[in-house]
Amino acid sequence: MSNHYFDDQDYNGENYQKNPLLKGDYDNCTFTKCNFKESDLKNINFSECTFTDCDFSMADIGNCSFKEVEFYECKLLGLQFESCNPFLMSLFFKGCTLNFSSFYKLKLSGMKFIRCTLEQVDFTEANLTSVSFEKCNLENAIFQNTNLQKADLRTATNFSISPQQNIIEKAKFSNEGALSLLEPYNIIVD
Repeated sequence: MSNHYFDDQDYNGENYQKNPLLKGDYDNCTFTKCNFKESDLKNINFSECTFTDCDFSMADIGNCSFKEVEFYECKLLGLQFESCNPFLMSLFFKGCTLNFSSFYKLKLSGMKFIRCTLEQVDFTEANLTSVSFEKCNLENAIFQNTNLQKADLRTATNFSISPQQNIIEKAKFSNEGALSLLEPYNIIVD
């Protein structure tokens, strides 16, 4: 990996699908309306960076570092976050589409998803302790052996979580959401 270092830079409207982002460390940089679709972002370090209205669909983020990184209104389809460097990983998502992405076995304690679409996202064996899913669509998201202790799903919709296959102690649900926990038992509640 090269030793390129970028600090306090603003990138606007760049197409990294055509002109790859230089390998290196990006600290406190902002990326607005940038195209990272199908880009090679392997081994790039992002620290305290903000991405707004960017497209990361199907990007290769192997061994990529995301430390205190925020995503606003971004398209992040099919990303394999478990292939990232997990050391000090800290992510925040607001108004993003993360369909078909995977957080398999990651420790994401305290992370926030706000108004995000998370259809068919894989959270298998992830630690989602105290994670907030505020007004998120979790249709067909996979929760298998997932730690959801103290997670906030009160305003989340379309999720299916089995209490037998996940840890849900002190998780927060709306009345309607709590009733959805009974779906695997095929009972009728009037």
